[in-house]
Amino acid sequence: MKKRININTAEPLALKAMMALETYLSQISISLTVKDLIKIRASQINGCAYCIDMHAKAALKNGETDQRIFLLNAWRETNNIFSDEEKAVLAIAEEVTLIHKSGLSDETYEKAIGLFSENQVAQIVMAVVTINAWNRIALSSHLQPGESFA
Repeated sequence: MKKRININTAEPLALKAMMALETYLSQISISLTVKDLIKIRASQINGCAYCIDMHAKAALKNGETDQRIFLLNAWRETNNIFSDEEKAVLAIAEEVTLIHKSGLSDETYEKAIGLFSENQVAQIVMAVVTINAWNRIALSSHLQPGESFA
């Protein structure tokens, strides 16, 4: 795969804006575990090897288990591996990532609003939106696992 533009070099202000979203996400109330699950799951759906590699390694460092990462793309088929809260978040991650199908369903939204505050649901949506943007940057520029973004 031929290397393409480096967003940081070509448009450093755009990367600075993306990093502002990351700063915001570092301060929200949803757990680091949930943020890691969002990042990995959306990246799996989008086929972003760069982001899957980076976020799976970070999740392991943050205490996530191999088993949960291995089973993440089949989370609906598990009973006691993921909590109800995590399953609600993963459903949001999938539906927002696959927005072209039908978007965030009423059923998923209602389940989430029963488990989280409105602010937390908004934070979850923003976390999903942000990783989807990063996936699109990495895929468009042909970033490979282990490469530096800069």
